[in-house]
Amino acid sequence: MAGHSKWAGIKHKKALVDAQRSRVFSKVVREITVAARQSGNPEANPRLRLAIAKAREHNMPKDQIERAIKKGTGELPGVTYEETMFEGYGPGGVAILVEALTDNKNRASAEIRNIFMKRGGSLGGSVAWLFTKKGYLLVSQQAIGEERLMSLVLEHGAEDLSAEGESFAVTTPLQQFEAVKKALQEAKIPVESAQVTMLPSNLVKVDGAAARQVLALVESLEEHDDVQNVYANFDIPEALLQESQPSS
Repeated sequence: MAGHSKWAGIKHKKALVDAQRSRVFSKVVREITVAARQSGNPEANPRLRLAIAKAREHNMPKDQIERAIKKGTGELPGVTYEETMFEGYGPGGVAILVEALTDNKNRASAEIRNIFMKRGGSLGGSVAWLFTKKGYLLVSQQAIGEERLMSLVLEHGAEDLSAEGESFAVTTPLQQFEAVKKALQEAKIPVESAQVTMLPSNLVKVDGAAARQVLALVESLEEHDDVQNVYANFDIPEALLQESQPSS
């Protein structure tokens, strides 16, 4: 999972330094709005709680978060977004799963298909079965030693711990995600990022031009306004991944 986890860390850093912060805010607002349909109370709604945490991670103003929640609960008028999933393949046979929230599924489908085609991929096929929903947390290596962190997270149900650049990546079963996150908070260990993600069951090795094409495809998909998350099962050399590393 090294390549996939490394990319997840890079995406996190890219979002934090993204000059187009309005685009990041727009995606988070959509997630909060959809999550709030179930309940506007984050204590009773794990999905909303996670969306709010992400909003705060990106320094979204409190009033903007509250407006998004009220749009989801119907207290304020707003656009109705539909959740949809797109499955396809990138260069080298890499499986790609795209989660989207859109107010026009037909338009989104046509635009996503066009992105796949332009970047050497193809929309269609069944790839969702290759991915499993997991909890994923990033902790700075400066905040805690590996042995202490491993002991703490394993005690609360984590599956795996790996070093990713200057951070430790903690993977958990979906059911234990909140418990591990809470344990870190109670131990006063700062969490750089906490998210529910889709991890691949196997990886496809790609290098050279094909690897760059895959990364270009994934980045193009992530830039689409309707796209919330993109998951892929690529295994790309770290040197090529570092080419996508943002400058701070």
